[in-house]
Amino acid sequence: MVADTPRRAGDRRDPEFEFTHDTQPSDALLCGFSEFGLAGLTAADFLVDHLELEQTGHVAVDGLPAITPFENGTPRHHTRFFSKPGVDVTVLVGELFVPVGVSAGFSDALAAWLDDNDVEETAVLSGVPVAHGPDGHRTFYVATDDYREARLDGADVPPMGNGFLDGLKAELLAQGIDSDRRACVYTTPVHAQAPDVEAAIRLVDTVSDVYDLDVDTGPLEAFAAEVAQHYEALSERVQRAEDERPDDRMYM
Repeated sequence: MVADTPRRAGDRRDPEFEFTHDTQPSDALLCGFSEFGLAGLTAADFLVDHLELEQTGHVAVDGLPAITPFENGTPRHHTRFFSKPGVDVTVLVGELFVPVGVSAGFSDALAAWLDDNDVEETAVLSGVPVAHGPDGHRTFYVATDDYREARLDGADVPPMGNGFLDGLKAELLAQGIDSDRRACVYTTPVHAQAPDVEAAIRLVDTVSDVYDLDVDTGPLEAFAAEVAQHYEALSERVQRAEDERPDDRMYM
């Protein structure tokens, strides 16, 4: 099916997002987006590769600077959905950097698509650039009450203490507060190198345990090395975009 984001009245510059999906997605959506360190994106990409998921949809955007990734001379969509019969999650791999200023438009369009397809929960995999010691090398959660009750009871994942989220992960989490759709952000400290493989491993280990995916993270080092050149170029693009906005985020 295809879903379009409505354009806000009086503003012709708002980006438009078109969602295309060929099959019914799973009840749970795991997301990895382009952001500092690319840990969440690397983790989502590795889940797709390791679980041998198949592309089942994509997102097209009109009104944002476009990128068209390619591999071995073959282009692909920058934001793609992956699913597979017998696997209880759909994975969203988002290589297009979505600025904070338009994240509400993207999340609104995604929310409409989620509602149309009866998706019950969203979880975002994310790395955050915070000062941390060795004890901070673990995954934390920020989750709505219903997500915590459904997924995290007994799980070895501590809550993030306090602070603020921004961008797509903040929008999706806020939607979870005000709706029946469960929502969570899994976050871990990330370093400047891209991809931060250790951070990605922590995220994969966490969602593998929570969603009972039985994912072996051993090959992730080799996988990251294979995509390092592509991700380094993508990270430079993301970093330039990050440098253009005020540094007003806080995580504790």
